[in-house]
Amino acid sequence: MAFPAVYSTLSTEALVREILPQYALGEVQACYFWHRGLSDVYWVKAGDRAYMFRVSHHHWRSREDVYFELDFLDFLRRQDLPVAYPIRSRDGRLGVEIHAPEGPRYGALFIFAPGEVAVGDLDVRRAQQLGGILAAIHRASQNFSSPCQRQPLAPELLVEQAVETIVPFLKERPDCRRTFEALAADAVAALRSLDRHGDTWVVCWGDPHSGNVHFTAEGHPTLFDFDQCGHGWRAFDLAKFYETAVRTGLSRTIREAFLEGYQAIAPLQRWELDALQPMAQVAHLWAWWIATDSARRHDYSRLDDSFFSRRLSQLRRLASRDWALF
Repeated sequence: MAFPAVYSTLSTEALVREILPQYALGEVQACYFWHRGLSDVYWVKAGDRAYMFRVSHHHWRSREDVYFELDFLDFLRRQDLPVAYPIRSRDGRLGVEIHAPEGPRYGALFIFAPGEVAVGDLDVRRAQQLGGILAAIHRASQNFSSPCQRQPLAPELLVEQAVETIVPFLKERPDCRRTFEALAADAVAALRSLDRHGDTWVVCWGDPHSGNVHFTAEGHPTLFDFDQCGHGWRAFDLAKFYETAVRTGLSRTIREAFLEGYQAIAPLQRWELDALQPMAQVAHLWAWWIATDSARRHDYSRLDDSFFSRRLSQLRRLASRDWALF
């Protein structure tokens, strides 16, 4: 009997031999393990084209989760929106099941997003362009349906998950724990106090930032990495962009250009603009939870004092009165 596993690295040779022939690619010339993140990504070359084959982690996404995302990307492709979409197998499936040692994992073959990440990060034009595409995705998503269901990106639930996972790591630092719990509670309270109205429930990209879009030399973008997508307030996607931008030092000018691009397509209501700051805090807590949950499975050494101190400092910054000025 094989020893139980919680994570395995799939053989590239086996993928070429057993999985990739399920797609009409022709002869596969190369297959490399490209990147390990929340999923495993393999770079594939067949003929004169490159592809990305992504395999979910067993603990991270269920079959329903994966197929919701694949259905959504296939829908966006049919709306002529610029996303890296999944390619159907010979028998018409968007994904394939792989029987790994730790349990079922789900793979999907994607087109390779042409171009590359913007050198030096976004400029004003590209930020406006990205904001406009996100608005178009949100608008289109209101006509999307899938037989698969996925947990919505509800702020209260995301904060609850973060608190449950992170607080045990702060038990030896009571001051930090109190600050963390107070800031988390304040963010939720601020959102509950808003006078929300209007139809703003969409399918969110879930991880909109400059690292998840390639631009060609001609300036044509292709968006990818919808692994965290789900139903939620459209303001959450905007706040997720803001959270990443503030955390990585993207300038206020670029953040405002992104928002301008969005509002040119889908104007926001006053309460949605007011929601950006507490939503950015929720987005940070969610990202913190994901990083902690992943590290305790794959790289526990990352979970040292500096990991938590740095993220708590970032949360304080997002909660400050001058958060938008950073």
